[in-house]
This record gives sequence, structure tokens and C-alpha cells, in this order.
Amino acid sequence: MDALKSSSSTWFSELSPLWPGQAFSLEIERVLEDLRSDFQHIVVAQTKTYGNMLILDGAIQVTDRDECSYQEMIAHIPLFAHPNPRQVLIVGGGDGGVLREAVRHPGVERVVLCEIDGKVIEVAKKHFPAMAVGFESPKATVHVGDGLAFMRAHPAEFDVIITDSSDPIGLLSALCLCACVCVCYTIYFSLSLS
Repeated sequence: MDALKSSSSTWFSELSPLWPGQAFSLEIERVLEDLRSDFQHIVVAQTKTYGNMLILDGAIQVTDRDECSYQEMIAHIPLFAHPNPRQVLIVGGGDGGVLREAVRHPGVERVVLCEIDGKVIEVAKKHFPAMAVGFESPKATVHVGDGLAFMRAHPAEFDVIITDSSDPIGLLSALCLCACVCVCYTIYFSLSLS
């Protein structure tokens, strides 16, 4: 974990090429997890003012304090925009927050969460129990694997697809995001026209 030490305190600062000239910093009380999965560097830290914080490859994903503002917006807007969402796919979202919000909808019958990194799910269940509560829902199914491959293997199966992934940084990430949009368009939009 890249941290900034200042006197007796340790700070974590997120720097990103998406936001040049600025950083977001939180004071760390202690590191709870620091591991490398097959896909990324995973850190969970207890902060002084934001509760636990999940960091993937140096980028803050969620904190206890403000996670609801992200999870609720990314889940409820598409679910309320659809006239009858019964089958929902979440690509990414291993922290479980979007899953928690999606299973709350009474008309939703099934939510499949497809997360490529099972370690993120394990860490979330351990350190973010309020977010990870959705994993216990009878509506929830978890598939650990590639989201694009899963969408290709399950065409026209879902009413709503929510992509909850890290910010696209670099050429490869942007191409992956473009591929995801193309798969969604090809499989779902073209089928609805026929």
C-alpha cells in the first residue's frame, strides 16, 4: 500500500491520471488486509474517519462512511428505469453493495453477480458485513469469472445489466470497457429489435 507518513500518522493518498492535479487522502489507523490475488493488489484499511476502506490496485473502491451514495445510485436508477426488472446481472461489484441494493427490489426475482476476483468477495464478507449482506439473499447467485464471457454465454437472459467495475485507466482498460459495451449492445439491443 502506498502511504504517506506524516509525523506519527499514516495517510493513504489516491492519485489517478483521471483526476490530474488532485488527490484524495485518508488517515489510516491500521491495515486489516494486504494481499495480492491473481488479478490485483487488495488492501483493506481501517481509517480514522471513514471506517473501513477497500483499495484495489491503489484505487479506493468503497469506504463504510460513503458507500451508500455510490451503491444506491448505480443500482436503483436502472432498476427503477426498467418497467419490470426481474432478472439482474451485476458485472463486478465484489464488495456486495450493489447486490445488496438490487435484492431489495420486490419485483426482482434473481440477481447474478459475476465477479472475476473471488478474493474481493471474501474480503468484503469479512470486513464489510453491512455491504456484503446481499450475498445471503435467496435471490442472489454468485459466479466467479469473466463478466464478458458470462454475458456471451447468457444472451438475452437479463432485464438489467449493471457494470460495477474499477475506473478504466490506460489503453487496455478502455478497450475492455468498449468491449463490454459492444457485447451488451450486440446481445441485448439487437435481440430486442428482432
